[in-house]
Amino acid sequence: MRLGVEEMLGALNAALGPGGPVWFKETRARHLRVRDFLAPRRALEARFGDDQVPERVVHAIVGLQGPGVAPVLSCAPTPAGLALQLRRSAVFERVLGAVAAYAAPIVPAAPGPRVVLHCPALRGSPCALRLSQLRAVLVADHLARALHAHRVSVRLVPAVRDPHMPTFLQQLRVDWPAASERAATEALRSRALAELTPARNAEALPPGALGRVYLKELVDERGRTTGYDPNLDSCLVTEDLLAVLAELQQAVQDWAEDSSLGLAAAPDAGADSCMVVHVVSCEEEFQQQKLDLLWWKLDDQAPLRQKHLVCGPVKVAGAPGTLTAPEYYELRHAQVCKASALKRSRDLAQDSAWMEIFRVLSVATIKFEMLSTAPQSQLLLALADSSISTKGTKSGTFVMYNCARLATLFESYKCSMEQGLYPSFPPVSSLDFSLLHDEGEWLLLFNSILPFPDLLSQTAALPCTAPGLHITVRTEMVCKFLVQLSMDFSSYYNRVHILGEPRPHLFGQMFARLQLLRAVREVLHTGLAMLGLPPLSHI
Repeated sequence: MRLGVEEMLGALNAALGPGGPVWFKETRARHLRVRDFLAPRRALEARFGDDQVPERVVHAIVGLQGPGVAPVLSCAPTPAGLALQLRRSAVFERVLGAVAAYAAPIVPAAPGPRVVLHCPALRGSPCALRLSQLRAVLVADHLARALHAHRVSVRLVPAVRDPHMPTFLQQLRVDWPAASERAATEALRSRALAELTPARNAEALPPGALGRVYLKELVDERGRTTGYDPNLDSCLVTEDLLAVLAELQQAVQDWAEDSSLGLAAAPDAGADSCMVVHVVSCEEEFQQQKLDLLWWKLDDQAPLRQKHLVCGPVKVAGAPGTLTAPEYYELRHAQVCKASALKRSRDLAQDSAWMEIFRVLSVATIKFEMLSTAPQSQLLLALADSSISTKGTKSGTFVMYNCARLATLFESYKCSMEQGLYPSFPPVSSLDFSLLHDEGEWLLLFNSILPFPDLLSQTAALPCTAPGLHITVRTEMVCKFLVQLSMDFSSYYNRVHILGEPRPHLFGQMFARLQLLRAVREVLHTGLAMLGLPPLSHI
């Protein structure tokens, strides 16, 4: 059974008796030197009054057992509150003996809900893609990967039609379908024509427009408190708009088997059983609200649950606001190539292997910049060369650099083993994890490996039943996690010599450390995969 932070917190809070949650997990290194969990003093006073926590409660906490609950070493009152420390060697053994369980998402027993992810920005061409729209595209792609990993059946709309967009998305390592054929619009057109408000004269309508449909009564019916703009009055119906609705309609009605997961559509695969999430830039939201209401107006089978994930604006420090997505990519790519040429004192532009690495680093830089901030918040981009430095601890380049350091470490061990300096890796069950007593080792396990599956679950959590039009998601969590993991690993790796002298009495600790770093590597690779980024073996 996998140990879990949520399971541990649930058991600890239950042991205190009726009341709200009190315990929290420590994350800072200075606190982890003395405790792993804390129930703050003031919270305990509110629960038990000025009296101390009953001795029977403390005894019950020390003896905690259950699914996902880690073994407890001690629980004692301190000035800060009730401090709990785990039996760390036992936790190391449980976690590092089952690395695969902690380096992968928690897959639910039953398939999750059905979700249509709609990203309107992908209907244009790359050269017209603003940075705020690029942000929406990257958020949608990351969310789709997280949902797929948790067995949520996802349809991606629109299928891109611009001939240059698939190449640009491939460059960005965004996995999105291309169009094959257009969805039929006849039924929607007939319904729209019946709903049109007669125009006073034909000249009042722009070319290609069929007429106007008034939506005011729908806004009032849905309720302005749900989040619809009160100024929303009518919608100009065009053939292009009907094509957009037809594609969304088809995604809901013709829910095909998800080939990537091997999941068939659910038995109740009607419109009410799925959720449509429109991932839009703040500039696109008003138009998308019109589209939502028009869909309900023209299609009796339109999904009842349509939610808007609105991405905040992207501001560029010291640059005009007209920078397009391809220009942004080319800028970052040029900076990566320049920095690498300076580092190695030679131009690597003719080396195809290095150029592929530079492309990965460029995309990593962009994705960490775009995704490390909560999508609803404004994003400020700094375009200076410092953003792509491996020495800066906040960048995607820094994360990829540490990924390469891990690869180099294990390659060094393999080469030394083949030369006879080290023995082959022993069975994990024979390792002595009590030899792991450096504070950096516990920091890596307790803050990164142990909570990783829960973090992935939070990334994929969609508030399906939340009231209102707008939803929030935590797509920033994976990037922030990978940056912190890389910082903790880098600090540990710089301080501790992993591959020590080839002396038999040192092998035990070396193998325990290598198994810990194996887990770090697997967690890092899984996190990068959620961003569509491959691990690098060298930089």
